[in-house]
Order: sequence, then structure tokens, then C-alpha cells
Amino acid sequence: MGDVTGILLMIPPLLFALTFHEYSHALVATRLGDPTARLLGRLTLNPIAHLDPMGTLVFVLTQRIGWAKPVPIDERYLQHPRRDIMWIALAGPVSNLILALLFGTIVRFAAPMPVTTVAQRVILAMVEGSVIVNLGLATFNMIPVFPLDGSRILTGLLNPLAAERFREFDRYGPFVLMGIVVLGMTTGVNLFSYVIYPVIYVLGRLFTGGVL
Repeated sequence: MGDVTGILLMIPPLLFALTFHEYSHALVATRLGDPTARLLGRLTLNPIAHLDPMGTLVFVLTQRIGWAKPVPIDERYLQHPRRDIMWIALAGPVSNLILALLFGTIVRFAAPMPVTTVAQRVILAMVEGSVIVNLGLATFNMIPVFPLDGSRILTGLLNPLAAERFREFDRYGPFVLMGIVVLGMTTGVNLFSYVIYPVIYVLGRLFTGGVL
């Protein structure tokens, strides 16, 4: 399919993947005692509540990766802030892996069936796209750079002193991410090609039984 058609077919899978990702953050935060996300309307599967303009722009540029608005967390409600924030952060990538496995299983069983109509081809393309998008989001968000989930997961694993020093670099995180995207677009040497795409390829084939 053409590039424009491909992007349009990837939009529904991306919206669902991002929405479920952020919903999972909000759900775990609520379960751990922080009502902030719920009170701000983020404990929802409505994608409008989670969309982030910059994350959407990055998806348009890369056609694989994007992000949503971070779920707000108030550490004062958490009994064990560092540990609980780590679990809240981990919920997002794990939710995407679960979705990738679910859609990959659908692809595996749908592969032997004949595809004869346009509607069937569109649905299959979006299901296959869901596997790719969810694997991409899970991998991308595990990068330990703020505001990605990997930074909070790493913070929870480090000792308190090292974690505090690591958090001092949070202010530079968004610039680092944009630098990675721009560098990849201008030089062709990028994080997506050498880290994210190989993970998508390996797990994609595993989850779909070699179909993707």
C-alpha cells in the first residue's frame, strides 16, 4: 500500500496502543493509592484524553513511534514512591506487549485463511500494524530517557543516591529524544534501525508464528 494509505491504516492501531498504554499507567497508579490520574479523567480508554501533539508529530515523521501525554502521578499518595512509580511505569510497556501477543495470535490463526475482499485486507493490515506498533511502543518506552517509562523503571532499580543523581538529567530528556529522531532522519543512523526494529522483527515473528 502507498505511504499515505499505510499511515492512515496505522492510525487506529496507534491510537488504541497509546490509549491502552496510558490507561494501564492510570489503572496501576489508582490501584497503588494515587487517585490523581482518575480525578483528572485519565483512567479512560478515550484516546482524546491521552493524545500529545509532539508524540503524534513524531509518529507522522517515523511512521512507527509516538507517545501520549504522561499520566500525572502524585508521590504523596504512594506508600513506597520509588518502587510504586517503577511499577506504574512498567505497566505501560507490559500492556503493549500483551496487546502485541494478542494481535499476533490473531495474525497467526488468520494467516491460512483466504483474504478476498478489501475490508478483509484492511482489517488484516490493521491487525498486523497493531503488532508492530505495540512492539515499537513497548521497546521505545523502555529506553531510560525521560519522559519515557524506562527512565522511571531504572530509577526504581538504582540505589537512592544514584537514582537522585540520575533524575537530575530529566530536564534534558525531551531534547535527547528529539535529537535522536532528527539525527536518524538526517543521517540514517538511528536508534530505530539498530535497537527498536530488530526487537520488532524478532518478537513480531515469535508472536505471529513467523507470519511477520
